[in-house]
Amino acid sequence: MKKSPLQKEILQRRGFDSPRVEALLNILRTQSVLMGPLSALFKEYGLSQPLYNILRILRGAAPEGLCVQEVADRMIAREPDTTRLLDRLETLGYARRERSKEDRRVVRVHITRAGLEILATLEEPLQRVHEALLGHLTDADLASISRLMAKARKPHTS
Repeated sequence: MKKSPLQKEILQRRGFDSPRVEALLNILRTQSVLMGPLSALFKEYGLSQPLYNILRILRGAAPEGLCVQEVADRMIAREPDTTRLLDRLETLGYARRERSKEDRRVVRVHITRAGLEILATLEEPLQRVHEALLGHLTDADLASISRLMAKARKPHTS
């Protein structure tokens, strides 16, 4: 029996238990391979993928900002402690918190000028990484991947 590309890549001797297992392992392996260069780039700038994700969320919500739960709800990957990540961004000077004057229980998070500047600085190097990672795929390939990933997630997201 011919081995699949994933079997060869991870040096698996026997077949997978089912196509579902192989597909899930392919997704996980691909995520791991693609995140390596992205993580390395973010690390050069003192960030992580979740910190970068929050900065983009806050940029999109400017100038109103968002409450912490709204930030957490918009994350690409769910993080158990968004507050800790926001603390880190505040320490770096990339975000600031502001308590509502109308309701003191509400705290909104805003991106700072420094946060906008780090995102601008990352634009070009990030585009180069995206091209290196997925530039060999056609627009049709990319659309198919996006469609299938959304289809796989659909029953598990609200």
